[in-house]
Amino acid sequence: MNCIEMKTPVGTLTLVERDGALAGCYLENYTPPKAEHRSSPLLERAKQQLDEYFAGKRDDFDLPLELDGTDFQRAVWKALTQIPFGQTRSYADIAKAIGRPNAVRAVGAANGANPVAVIVPCHRVIGSDGSLTGYGGGLPRKKWLLAHENRLPLFTV
Repeated sequence: MNCIEMKTPVGTLTLVERDGALAGCYLENYTPPKAEHRSSPLLERAKQQLDEYFAGKRDDFDLPLELDGTDFQRAVWKALTQIPFGQTRSYADIAKAIGRPNAVRAVGAANGANPVAVIVPCHRVIGSDGSLTGYGGGLPRKKWLLAHENRLPLFTV
């Protein structure tokens, strides 16, 4: 595994590659898996796409992903990638989308275990009442990302 770090408006991200696919995009409050600090074409491509996203020039990502998780978690993460840029969905919406309407709490847990923050947009999931609920990266980062995607005035995280 290889990894690189990059500075972003929401803090330092650690990008991790495994077997030619992106296996992680970790916010600075997470400990990424052990990896050699060495770049690769894929990591540079991921960095470029994230730079474009943060510059307001990219709405989605085109990167191969290799995500470790249960079948349930992977189903949730796949559903997250279907949330359009600038939009949000509730945990209940995601539970329904994966055919498990009663698994709202489990969806929340899977959302929190997402190893590829920003790229798999777990920040786009909110409470059914429209409230900003927990985010592993902290609510200020979640607010920043949602404001960024809605082209609202931004603040410092």
